[in-house]
Amino acid sequence: MSTTRSLEYELARVLLVDDDPASRLTLKTVLEAGGYSVDAAASAAEAVGKLDEGKYELVLSDLQMESPEAGLKVLAHARMMDYKPATALITTYQNRATEPRPRQKSMLIKPEDIPGLLSKVADMISQRATRRLERELRLAGV
Repeated sequence: MSTTRSLEYELARVLLVDDDPASRLTLKTVLEAGGYSVDAAASAAEAVGKLDEGKYELVLSDLQMESPEAGLKVLAHARMMDYKPATALITTYQNRATEPRPRQKSMLIKPEDIPGLLSKVADMISQRATRRLERELRLAGV
């Protein structure tokens, strides 16, 4: 008699924060199709609540929502969490004149570059996992 063991995979959890319903739904769908478990928030306040309730490997936030700096507030709150999620600003600006200047740890998401988006997300989650492992090894004295 052989027993079959079921393998369970836990999907990396992503918190997506964007006040634009169309952008939020599109990005959520793309990320889920890419193999991520995605929670979405429509405001900075909702995002902070979700950060306090759950754990995420990555937090992606639009910069301008209910205030011009709402996205930065979300990322600042995320960085204070004990579990240290990877964080990034996202934007779907398509007009070069209004495009924000690139910042460290920010992403400019172009709607036609879905493979690039998924690659950046995978890289950020991988880098976070590496940092966590290195931290755990340091704490263990290895």
